[in-house]
Amino acid sequence: MLNKLITYCILFLLSSTTLFAFQTIQKDTSYTVISSYKKYIKNFPQIEIVKPQQFQNITEIENITYKKLNARELKLDAFINTSENNPAVILVHGGGWKSGDKSHMKPMAQYIASKGYSCFAIEYRLSDEAQYPEGIFDIKQAIQFIKANALKFHVDTTKVAVLGTSSGAQMASLVGTTNNNSKFEEKTGYKTSTEVQAIINLDGILAFKHPKSKEGKMASWWLDGTYEEKPEIWKAASALTHIDENTPPTLFISSQNERFQAGREEMIEIMEKYQIYYQVENFPDSPHTFWLFNPWFKDTVNYITTFLDKTFKKNHK
Repeated sequence: MLNKLITYCILFLLSSTTLFAFQTIQKDTSYTVISSYKKYIKNFPQIEIVKPQQFQNITEIENITYKKLNARELKLDAFINTSENNPAVILVHGGGWKSGDKSHMKPMAQYIASKGYSCFAIEYRLSDEAQYPEGIFDIKQAIQFIKANALKFHVDTTKVAVLGTSSGAQMASLVGTTNNNSKFEEKTGYKTSTEVQAIINLDGILAFKHPKSKEGKMASWWLDGTYEEKPEIWKAASALTHIDENTPPTLFISSQNERFQAGREEMIEIMEKYQIYYQVENFPDSPHTFWLFNPWFKDTVNYITTFLDKTFKKNHK
């Protein structure tokens, strides 16, 4: 009887472990384009959601696996200009490190790609699934994957920009300011580098602990603790901590909300010291997620492509 009981217990534990291994994290869908629209329509009655569109000079490939995990795969959507050897743009969605989706970046990726770039909207692990710095590792591995498949994606591996929106802009800025920093990379099978040559920040903080910053619960979930509990992690996760003479040229595009500019003035001061090119554009009367809506979308993507053209010395025929 005892032996049977032990056997049943072992079988139960094994089945429970197997079930747990195959369980997936329920994705937080609280932040969507529609939810953002509903949030802002009262104060900005003129807004319209930007819709995806078709461009004859780009090829779209969705849900390409760039990283395999134990339980699932991380994917990216590629928007490839039909010309050869294009600069690459990696797009990182926002959502407070906890929500959001790569599909939010589709209209922007399509437009930028149509101007002579190969764009990649990427999925990464959110805070309900993994804490900092895992999401940063994901983005950097996506860069390696894209470079390793440069021929397929029509990419010039020496001309890569990382673009982010909101929390994605915070992550993109950290990725760009930690070029060749082994503490922010994990070992992969790729021989390609994670280095980028430009940063585009759309309303993303550069410092978590700052007089302008109001980061609290959402940041704590991602950083696995409050500032009082883990001040060194809050500092290390801030792009401002890593600014030096190797920081790539940077474009800042901001809404009217100053809280999302935390650390920008200090970053610019350091960049000026090292004579690094930067560009600042502001929408003084706009919602935080201005890039999702008309009438700001057109100006936003024009700022981006103008900056990229200048940075990568790209001339359009």
